[in-house]
Amino acid sequence: MKKEYDFSQGKRGPVLRQKGKTRITIYLDDDVLEAFRERADRAGSGYQTMINQALREYLGRSATPLDEKTLRKVLREELRATG
Repeated sequence: MKKEYDFSQGKRGPVLRQKGKTRITIYLDDDVLEAFRERADRAGSGYQTMINQALREYLGRSATPLDEKTLRKVLREELRATG
């Protein structure tokens, strides 16, 4: 090893950046975090991965806009059911 190294051109941070992921700090309730850790242990996966999947599922549940065709179908079914 050299006695002295030149870090004048050095940059802070990871050597290799992970594409598509960002490190953040987030505060979660202790019981929520513990529940994810327990479920992740049982599933054999990481709790952060499981939290990410839960967030993706939640975001995927966005309601699709109600169009006229769907509304008419629902109304017909409801009217038929009530007589």
